[in-house]
Amino acid sequence: MNTSAQQIQMNKELWQSIGYIADDESLMRRLTRYAKKLAKERKDPTLMSEEEFLARVDESKEEYENGNYHTFESIEDLDKYIRSL
Repeated sequence: MNTSAQQIQMNKELWQSIGYIADDESLMRRLTRYAKKLAKERKDPTLMSEEEFLARVDESKEEYENGNYHTFESIEDLDKYIRSL
């Protein structure tokens, strides 16, 4: 994990490097393609596989069958519950 000072230095170096190649269309095109490729490599923590999703559905079904669920009389009650979490 980078410290704040290391992060600042990396940001500075990155922007300096981009500045050096900004006037070269060919290099900018390559940089853009590479940046897109890097962005795709980063896994979104909110995504789950189909297997993970189905496992959560099965778990929810079990909880429901065991009587472990909440009901709400109104949207306001639901909202209060969600905000309390």
